[in-house]
Amino acid sequence: MDYVSALLPPAVMAVLFIAVIRVIVKTQGGANKAKEDAAVDAALARAENTRPAQAHPEA
Repeated sequence: MDYVSALLPPAVMAVLFIAVIRVIVKTQGGANKAKEDAAVDAALARAENTRPAQAHPEA
């Protein structure tokens, strides 16, 4: 029975890892892609607007 207790944690981790990868792959693209892209674009626009103007030393 020692071999079962030794193999169980890696087997559970492998199953969980495969499940996480499947969720990631399934949620890519599809109907949510445009919504996610819009959210990222909005966050980037907010970050650009809040960044102070930087002086360019070469000018």
